[in-house]
Amino acid sequence: MRRDASVVPDRGQYPDAVTPWEQDGWREAALGWVERQLAAHGLREAGRWTVRLRPWSVLVRIPVEEHDTVWFKANPPGSAFEGGLTEALAGWVPEHVLKPLAVDTARGWSLLPDGGPLFRDVLARGSGGPRAWEQLLRQYAEMQLALRPYTEKIELLGVPNARPAHLPEIFDSVVDRNTKLEPADRRTLRASRPRLVDWCEELAGIGIADSLDHSDLHEGQLFAPEPGRFTFFDWGDAAVSHPFCSLLVPALAARARYGSDVLPRLRDAYLEPWTGSGQAPAELRRAVTLAWRLGAIGRACSWGRLFPGTSDSAEAPEDAESAHWLVELFAEPPL
Repeated sequence: MRRDASVVPDRGQYPDAVTPWEQDGWREAALGWVERQLAAHGLREAGRWTVRLRPWSVLVRIPVEEHDTVWFKANPPGSAFEGGLTEALAGWVPEHVLKPLAVDTARGWSLLPDGGPLFRDVLARGSGGPRAWEQLLRQYAEMQLALRPYTEKIELLGVPNARPAHLPEIFDSVVDRNTKLEPADRRTLRASRPRLVDWCEELAGIGIADSLDHSDLHEGQLFAPEPGRFTFFDWGDAAVSHPFCSLLVPALAARARYGSDVLPRLRDAYLEPWTGSGQAPAELRRAVTLAWRLGAIGRACSWGRLFPGTSDSAEAPEDAESAHWLVELFAEPPL
């Protein structure tokens, strides 16, 4: 068992992040659980474990014989549902997601197999391009369509409810508790709330059923095991919401790589599976514009799902990030 206390965790840009890894008892319990799960699956470790600590997760990479790598992940209370959600998704839409090796839903722990190359790494090698983004968005939309019958079950797993009808209330809560908003921005946000209510009502009225929103679907959150096929993972920011809210993050990531001209083709690729839902193309495009705005609320909320104590650290990231997304809510969408 690689419990070497000399391992220096990777803390990235968050040197002051507070995680349970620093607690000897928690660390021993977590790594002991990992050891037992590896044995139950007949897996033998094959190298030094590496640890990545962030305000929103503890991630341990474990090399194993013949299977390359497995991953242990611990979530904070706000996203402790991720393991149970990942396990459920593997039963509902197995062709789109990872199947965990083990899950402890009470403690927010998961043991996951390796999913192949990250889409980010595939892009770095010069493969993919805008067409690959179109393919992944079509596949993601197909998964969301398949998950519509399971939204109530998803909520019972602890996944937050961010349906359009609830977004004004969520918006009020996030604005009220944010400490980094400039006074002028806070006044503007509160004065603009009636517009938010109108957008939510209009989006709900278009008639697209709610589904699972990943809420952070960038190129580092999916695997590309073979050309044209993708595996979605890392559901810690997820919510039950209008499905089109999911388009915000991947569209922004693609725009950063290829410029704004790529956005209409990505939107149309994403909407292609939805064309049989009964809405006219103009209604679907309008829904994308509304959901682009409202997706910012999901991003603002996700920064509240951190380990306890992080907010007390000098470099607490959540309020500044949340404030950024709240202000973006009323920026004009590029679609």
